[in-house]
Parts: sequence; structure tokens; C-alpha cells
Amino acid sequence: MPDHASGRIDLARLQEVLDGPWAEVRNAHRKHLDARFLPVYGETGDQARERITRLLCELPVELGIASAFPTEYGGRSDVGGSIVATEMLAQVDLSLMVKAGVQWGLFGGAVAALGTRRHHDAYLRDIISGRIFGCFAMTETGHGSDVQQLRTTCTYDPETQTFDLHTPHEAARKDYIGNAARDGRMAVVFAQLIANGRRHGVHAWLVPIRDAQGKPLPGVTIGDAGAKAGLLGVDNGRLSFDHVQVPRDMLLDRYGQVAEDGTYSSPIENDSRRFFTMLGTLVRGRVSVGGAASAATRSALTIAVRYGDIRRQFGTPDAEREVLLNDYLAHQRKLLPALATTYALHFAQAELVAALDEVQGGDGPVDEHRQRELESRAAGLKAAQTWHATRTIQMCREACGGAGYLSENRLPSLKADTDVFTTFEGDNTVLLQLVAKGLLTGHRDEFGSLDGWGRASFVAEQVREMVLERTAARSLIERLVSAVPGRDEEVAVTDRGWQLKAFEDRERHLLDGAVRRLRNGAATKKDRPFDIFNDVQDHVLAVAAAHVDRVALEAFVAGIEDTADPAVRALLSRVCDLYALSVIEADKGWFLEHGRLTPARSKAITGVVNGLLKELRPHMRTLVDGFAIPDTWLHAAILREEPRRQESMAAHDAAGDPQAVTA
Repeated sequence: MPDHASGRIDLARLQEVLDGPWAEVRNAHRKHLDARFLPVYGETGDQARERITRLLCELPVELGIASAFPTEYGGRSDVGGSIVATEMLAQVDLSLMVKAGVQWGLFGGAVAALGTRRHHDAYLRDIISGRIFGCFAMTETGHGSDVQQLRTTCTYDPETQTFDLHTPHEAARKDYIGNAARDGRMAVVFAQLIANGRRHGVHAWLVPIRDAQGKPLPGVTIGDAGAKAGLLGVDNGRLSFDHVQVPRDMLLDRYGQVAEDGTYSSPIENDSRRFFTMLGTLVRGRVSVGGAASAATRSALTIAVRYGDIRRQFGTPDAEREVLLNDYLAHQRKLLPALATTYALHFAQAELVAALDEVQGGDGPVDEHRQRELESRAAGLKAAQTWHATRTIQMCREACGGAGYLSENRLPSLKADTDVFTTFEGDNTVLLQLVAKGLLTGHRDEFGSLDGWGRASFVAEQVREMVLERTAARSLIERLVSAVPGRDEEVAVTDRGWQLKAFEDRERHLLDGAVRRLRNGAATKKDRPFDIFNDVQDHVLAVAAAHVDRVALEAFVAGIEDTADPAVRALLSRVCDLYALSVIEADKGWFLEHGRLTPARSKAITGVVNGLLKELRPHMRTLVDGFAIPDTWLHAAILREEPRRQESMAAHDAAGDPQAVTA
């Protein structure tokens, strides 16, 4: 690590870098969310639901949870601030975060994005204030990820001026719906719109589901989704509709209108394009889930790193005291690469939030190309962040030994509450296919549709243009990459340009290979479009994963470039080295198979990674403290015992007690 002045890191400067442009939102949460808002270990599902509903109504207005809504209805027109607020809430209680996300992100967000002025005037103020609790009823028992094929129907009757909302069979019931089992009074229901005998694709309606006393309305059947592994405070339920009459003006008709006589019209003629435009306006929920997963990961890493700095295990012949967990290379191998990846994903999330705020935060028309690009980025990062959370929180649990299994130390609830994040707001495997399709088709109109897989639109030149489109600090990235000599020349593996080029080269090669395989499939199986894609599905997923890795690395590099403090910049640079080389080390097989690494250079990378671990060992606590998570929020008994444990261990050693501490 380069020595700058005293060589010490100013935590305030590191926090500034990580807090980013919405630091005020983060600090408001740190100031106003006290112990009342923390999880209660051991409570029943009913107790958790009652507590979370009560706390939702007590969230201080200063937090800006509903800040994405227009100012005229009580919001702040601050899309980015609302996502950061959700992320901060996730560090306190994930049930509270999900409940808030359903109310103001999914339910309220759908009314705002898909409705028109009359819906906004009638409902947004009450949604923002919590006077109306609502649900987002999209997923069906038989159709989750494949939203375009939902079976629920909503058929218009010109004589009554109403829609007939109907669940035709059990597989078409709305399932896993947050706020449905207990608190929801209205629901945004997605169904197939039928008018004058013709289907017009999936649209959304605002539908009352309970009366003022909380009883289901006629024709509405409400059930509880049952016991879950986590998120006990969220009342997931099931909704079915038996020919429920919905007034014509309850259609959220920004993208599709039905006249009194049943004539359908839309500003977007193509059904598929209209559908994906509608879903694109709801991308904020996906971005929020990714951010929340990363927030939970940061909490888990903070607990594990701090515990590893006080927990001792086994001794050495020349030492009076046992060795700290964090001093073991095996422990560093667990925690530090995960911490480096967490930093990379944090910078990628910050870049994504800023882009979303820019695209959706203005009053003018949305740039369709940027919107598509945003959807693809959000899909890929959500998959990466939630899978990283699942792996890392489990690893942190193991790193804390038996203590990590106790509820009082937070890790079990973090693990249980985030596990479903890989599934909701889009199944991760499906989302990665969405990313790959965006790269392969250049975001054409058939984006998201299997129909396009076998067509001649897979042109290598188009693909290459897409893959080389930079994520941030374009001139910086291009300068670093162009400065790298040919791949046969020896370049230090810590050279940033070489790292960027390696990530880019892997993505391009995988993408070109997928294009060739799809072309070959189109030539031999032109009448079987499903087989064309299915036969290369593994390759397509590898393309998407490599793309997300590059996005994260470039965002990290851009974040370092924007860091003014020399010592913080030097520290982040070494963490970035660890991230890049850890990814390459984990995929050594590909790099060796394709001649991008020699066996000797491959072995050298492992040596450099181990050297980085030793170099970063003294900064482990600094790196997690930079997240600025209040001690109260960590809510882990093993950390509350830090001073007492350290004093006890010192006294234990001083007394010369021969019994090793292994509990």
C-alpha cells in the first residue's frame, strides 16, 4: 500500500466516497432509525406482521422512502433518493424494507407509472400517507417469470361500462403477493385485456379487494401464502377473482385505453413493445432489490470482520496468545475477496441509481434506447447482487462459527430474509437471459421475445458495438485499455488496463461464440426456435455473467478516478486489484482454455492474490467501517460483547490458564 502522509485512512473520506450523492438520505436514516425499528428475534409470524405494519406507519417523513412520487402529491420527485432510502432501510430490518417496497415502490409506483392524471389525483396522496395499503398482483401460481403469458383475464363489457376480472383456474391465482394476506385494501392487478373479442396483451387495473372493515369484497378470495423461511413481517397472500366488476376508469391506461364502446387504442402499436415498455417503467423495484441485497451483505461482512478481530483460535509455539481469526490466510480468503466484490457491486449500483434518476427523474419523454439499456443493466446487477448476498452471508455465518448460528447475532435472519431475493423481482436465471438477449439483439423491438432468436438479426458487427459500449468514465477506460501491449507481452497482472482488457476480451469472445452457435442453429433448426436457444442456453448465461463482471469492474475504476483523497484512493485501488484478480482466478479454466493465460501466469495470479490479502489484512476493519453502519443496526450480541471479551481474554492469558478458549 503506498504511503501517503501518515498512511492512515480518514474514515470520513472513505464514507464520503461510499455514501455518494445521496449522503443526506443515508445520514437521515442513521439519525432517525433507532432501536425501535430493529428486528425482534424469536417473534411469531403474527407478532412480526403486527410490528412491521405499525412501524411502517411510524417511519419518519425525513427518510424520504416515498420520495420518488411527484412533489404535488407529497413526494420529492427524487427517484434516486427513494432507492437509496430503501437500501438504508434494508440494513435495519428487511421485512420493513420489503413492506415499504411493496407499498410505495410496487403498488404506488405502478399507479404513478401506469396510471394517468385522474388516478394520481384520486389515489397518490393516500398511498403516500399510508391511508391506503395496497398490493402488486402480477405473479400467478402457474406463471411467475413469464408475465406475458398470464392467465387472469379482464374482459370489457360496453353495456355495463365495466371490465369482468376473472381467475379461470387455480394456476391463474395471484400468488406470493405482499400485503395481500392482511393489510392490502386495493391491488394493482395484471391481466390479459380483452375488448370487442380481441386480446390486447397484459395491462393493469386498480382493484379494491377489501372493505373498510378488512373483509374481502364480493368475488374476491384472499388466502395466506403460509409459513416462510424469512421475511416474517411481510403478509404474503393469494388473490383470486370470480367475475369481479371493475369500472372502466380503473384501467391504468397510460399505455392502453378502452373507449366506452370497447375500442382499444394505444400510443404503442406493437403488443410486445408495449408490454416491455410498461414493465420498463417498473424497473425501480428491481434496482431496489439489488441495492437491498448489497446492504444486507455489507451488514453480514461487518459482523464477520469485526468478530474476526476479537475471536482467537489456536496458538503458535512462539506466541503467548491464540491467533486472531482474521490473521489466518484461510479466513482472509473467505472475507476479503467477498468484501472486494461487495465494493465493486456498490460502485456499480451507485452508477445504476444515478442513471435511473437521470432517465426517469425528469418530466420530458424517456429515451427508449437508454431505458432498454437501463433495464438490462438492472437485470444483470440484481442477479449478481442477490447471488453474491446468498453466498457471502452464508460464508459470514460460517466465519463466525457457532456464534453465527445464533439468532441474537443477526446472521441467520439476514440469510433467511435475503434468500428469496434471488427469486422475486425476476428469477436470476431468467434475468441473465434478458441481459444476454439485450446484447445479442441490440435492444430491437423483439427484445424479450423468443421469436427473435432464430432470425438473421445476429450480426457480429452489431453485437460488437453493443459489447464495447462503455459504462462510465469512457475516455478513462479506453485510455487504460489501449495502453496495454499485445496479449503475448508480459504485463503486470495488477496493471489496470490489462485487467479491463481481460474482462472485455472474455465477454467479447463469449458473445461472438454465442452468435456463431445461434447462427448455426438457425441454419439447421430454423423451424424450431425454442431448440435454437435452448441448445446454447448455458453459453448465453455465461455471456451475461461476463458482461456484469465487466460492468462492475468499470464502475469500480470510475469510482476510484473520482476519489480525491490520496490514501483512500490507494486503498480502493488495491481492493479493485483484489476484485479483478479474484474473478480471473475463479475462472482460470476459461482463461487457460482460450490461451489468455499461460500456466505460469495463472499460478502467479494466485500468488498476487495471496499477497493482496496480506496487504489488505490491516485494513479489513477500515473497509467495513467505511460502510458507516451504526452499531445499533448491526444488532449482534457478539459485537456488543467486544470490549468485555477482549478484557476477559487478556485476563485469561495473563493468568496463564492452560484451558484453550474454543467456545
